[in-house]
Amino acid sequence: MPHTDAPWWTTSVVYQVYPRSFADSDGDGIGDLAGITGRLDHLERLGVDVLWLSPIYPSPQDDNGYDISDYQGVDPLFGTLPDLDELIAQAHARGIRVVMDLVVNHTSDEHPWFVESRSSTDNPKRDWYWWRPARPGTVPGEPGAEPTNWGSFFSGPTWEYDETTGEYYLHLFSRKQPDLNWENPEVRRAVHQMMRWWLDRGVDGFRMDVINMLSKDLPPRDGVVPTAERDGVVPPGGTQGDGGPYYLCGPRIHEFLAEMHAEVVAGHEATLLTVGEMPGVTVEQARLFTDPARHEVDMVFQFEHVSLDQGDGKWDVRPLELTALKRSLGRWQEGLAEVGWNSLYWNNHDQPRAVSRFGDDGEHRVRSAKLLGTVLHLHRGTPYVYQGEELGMANAPFAALEDFRDIEALNHYRHAVALGADPDEVLAALRTMGRDNARTPMQWDASPHAGFTTGTPWIPVNPDHVEVNAEAALADPDSVFHHYRRLIELRRTVPAVALGDFTMLLPDDPVVYAFTRRLDDVELLTVANFSGDPVCPDVPGWSEWVLAELLLGNVADPTGPELAPWEARVYRRTGSA
Repeated sequence: MPHTDAPWWTTSVVYQVYPRSFADSDGDGIGDLAGITGRLDHLERLGVDVLWLSPIYPSPQDDNGYDISDYQGVDPLFGTLPDLDELIAQAHARGIRVVMDLVVNHTSDEHPWFVESRSSTDNPKRDWYWWRPARPGTVPGEPGAEPTNWGSFFSGPTWEYDETTGEYYLHLFSRKQPDLNWENPEVRRAVHQMMRWWLDRGVDGFRMDVINMLSKDLPPRDGVVPTAERDGVVPPGGTQGDGGPYYLCGPRIHEFLAEMHAEVVAGHEATLLTVGEMPGVTVEQARLFTDPARHEVDMVFQFEHVSLDQGDGKWDVRPLELTALKRSLGRWQEGLAEVGWNSLYWNNHDQPRAVSRFGDDGEHRVRSAKLLGTVLHLHRGTPYVYQGEELGMANAPFAALEDFRDIEALNHYRHAVALGADPDEVLAALRTMGRDNARTPMQWDASPHAGFTTGTPWIPVNPDHVEVNAEAALADPDSVFHHYRRLIELRRTVPAVALGDFTMLLPDDPVVYAFTRRLDDVELLTVANFSGDPVCPDVPGWSEWVLAELLLGNVADPTGPELAPWEARVYRRTGSA
């Protein structure tokens, strides 16, 4: 992609806010839109260009807002439409674009569309969702009668029996999140109209939730049951089959996204941002989705690198091998080098805190948080910062099941324990990988509820907020916050950071992550020690590099060729071959 014609988002950084946990303006213990507006100065100081809001639409909150009952409103928990208009206006006044979460693989079962759809088999909206009769030869409503054996992302089957009409509806997630039938053109037209309505209201783009699941491979068939189950042993994930081959990147997905672009985005490409969350997407598929000539989406969220510390599913926690991380991210850098674009992230509302997961949240919390930010932001792509990441926020010490709020974690615990798993082992996995780690309140100061609320927070604040908070970070020039601010500034002032080519170094080194970026006659080297021991990296030409200009580091006055524990450096030189 020639840097003279590069889109605006190549030099931008996106900041994700999870509204429920960011800032509470009215003391009810739940974050809201006015609270976000009141904290926009924090985002402006950090230097981000885009604010991505997780869902704020009316919702029964079965899945914390990802179960939407009205696509063109604001849930009273978060405020009103005028509150959102004010947030957009105030963000724009600071030069910050606003991206909304678009959740159109499914709705809430309380959405008027679904209420109509389930009312009778001949309702005009019946075909807006996936309704199917029981499996032939079975009794409707009994276990095993589901139309397919697919397993839900939130445990249990993907089909829910509805007594009103005696049929099942498909829900890849919660039973209160029925999947929309995108084969129906009326569904697509309704979604396009809704998206245009938001753009007319001043929204600057969409983060598209599980967007590669829209197209289902018909007719629905049984998925492969995990090997352990076929051998007579119940696997950790349960007894269902894998339906992924029938709903991940289905046969019409490119058609649907191209149509969406033509109906909604066309003519506004220079100002809008579209990013598709795509579980299971491959590099080759991502090249197609993000090829500018195909007019689908600007970039995708892929999950490969955040699955490397998992065995048989996300709750089977394994140590991360740095060589595997380098192979994965390096493959994505290479695969989208000439066509397409990467999104870069460690954290989001669905992932545990990166400093606890990939760094050292004890003695080296600050330094390893800076290292993770440095490595990520120096890759080629658009970085995403999740609220609190810029403070080095860590996983919370959840003591018991009662401390968790997330439906995924609670369902998994009940399901796994019912199948014979050790409750303590299940809890240990929830503490490590649970989504609630990302959803504890933003830590603004050292006061009892971290400055998040004057009431009782909907989920407890991490006790470490006494030391880890924005007020302390702003006052400390050596904080994680100020390091992130410098990283974001580098992306704007050093063109090679955004647009240079990428070459991975030391692919087999188990502790050193190193790579170069080059644009014209400028070459950058990023080198990072992912360990608690000092190391002298075996980087080609290292003795010359240490004499070059040090653009950024996370250790005061680094000396000589040896990297301290969790040290990261970025060097720049010009004119070299």
